[in-house]
Amino acid sequence: MRNLLPWREPVPPDGTMGEPGTRGRFGEYGGRYAPESLVEACREVDQAFREAWADPGFRGDLARLLALHAGRPTPLTPARRLSEELGVQLYLKREDLTHTGSHKINNVLGQALLATRMGRRRLIAETGAGQHGVATATAAALLGLEATVFMGERDIERQALNVFRMRMLGAEVIPVTTGSRTLKDATSEAMRHWVGATGDSHYCVGSVIGPDPYPWMVREFQRVIGDEARGQFAAELRTGVPDHVVACVGGGSNAAGTFAGFADTPARLVGVEAEGGAGAARGRLGVLHGCRSLFLQDDDGQITQAHSIAAGLDYPGVGPEHAHLRDLGRARYVTVTDDEAVGAAVRLARTEGIVPALESAHALAWVIRAAGGGELPAGSTVLMTLSGRGDKDVSTLKELL
Repeated sequence: MRNLLPWREPVPPDGTMGEPGTRGRFGEYGGRYAPESLVEACREVDQAFREAWADPGFRGDLARLLALHAGRPTPLTPARRLSEELGVQLYLKREDLTHTGSHKINNVLGQALLATRMGRRRLIAETGAGQHGVATATAAALLGLEATVFMGERDIERQALNVFRMRMLGAEVIPVTTGSRTLKDATSEAMRHWVGATGDSHYCVGSVIGPDPYPWMVREFQRVIGDEARGQFAAELRTGVPDHVVACVGGGSNAAGTFAGFADTPARLVGVEAEGGAGAARGRLGVLHGCRSLFLQDDDGQITQAHSIAAGLDYPGVGPEHAHLRDLGRARYVTVTDDEAVGAAVRLARTEGIVPALESAHALAWVIRAAGGGELPAGSTVLMTLSGRGDKDVSTLKELL
């Protein structure tokens, strides 16, 4: 069951994906649902971020780190052989080529600089696929900070390579043994830990989730993806913008950053979720991890367990701005099965010589399906964010192929 929402005409450039209101809301979503001690900590983060984001010096420091340490700008790669097979013009925004191998480094370098500006000496993070944890450990090592990363026991088992990388970089990795032992529970534990450590620690949220200002702040740090891609696409084809902009969605940070570059254009935005973690496609209004959004729930309103072969999509909800974009009809959210994602990963490897992360393979799987089913007309231009590389998923793929 795909639960596809119908296309509507894109909303006009009316400030969509701009700054949320004073209550940190995107429509009816977002907000700051947290214990009083964290409410005050979030206020401090909000004030610090607003001051930093208005400071050309901070922006310049971040731009230099993104260029010299993360390797930006990342290229826009035409998928020539696969495009020929599909009958569309597919371009890949190559976040897999950043230092640490995913888009996560964009956000983490921004938050680590912010933590230093606030006088914090330790970063706290949650991680599912391990890429945010690796990025956090990397930024901490670079800037002389400590790092503590919470990771579900199940994800530790299936992402052993990234666990080793975090520990080699000097981070403390704390296994989470409660609940599903995946990303949701790692996030819960990280937030609990922050309650007692707000004085010297900054919680480095990895996606566009959590209490205000995190959904907005993380999107702004990831906006570099969409802004770069828009300029690169115009230079490549000189036709303005692509027909479709596609990205995978768990919490949704790589998609939010990509969409932000195209929200005021006619491009159709498509977020691709895991079939077993489809917060935007099948979620209901609720509160989790400090924000009001769409989450998978049972009839009693209890959060239900998500499932995905991709650890980074194994989350039972979606960031509040994605929920808002869905309601506006500005973005469409679709689902892909594990088998489709694995098949897409193999196909990209064998046509373009690129092994994608299984998270990114979900976005590609939808492109393949939509092109084959006529949903993407022949000759359509498609920009897809390749959010990470597939090294971390080799063990999983070896068991299946």
